[in-house]
Amino acid sequence: MHWQRRLTDDEVTAYLATYQAKRDEQLLLADPQAAAPEPGPLPLATDCTRVVHGCINHAIGIDAAAHVHAKTCTAPQADDLPGCNCTPEPLPAPEPMLEPVQLPASWTT
Repeated sequence: MHWQRRLTDDEVTAYLATYQAKRDEQLLLADPQAAAPEPGPLPLATDCTRVVHGCINHAIGIDAAAHVHAKTCTAPQADDLPGCNCTPEPLPAPEPMLEPVQLPASWTT
């Protein structure tokens, strides 16, 4: 089972440097006769996660895998399965159900 965790400070720094390099390359390769591309703001650390693949010794339960874990989280060890050493982020609130749309009478059979 794989799960997600936040990036460490070093990983965020490396990710932002790569992201900025791509933006700089876009500006460099942009058509000088057209409007300059507007790349927008850099991502925040809270926007980034890393996938962690669990092995047999570091397995994680499906309920724990549904959450995003802290950047310092280590996978559970064989002696404390299925737990880990962090408090995972809460799950996002479910989106409200939309009211069903009434189809026109000519669409029903």
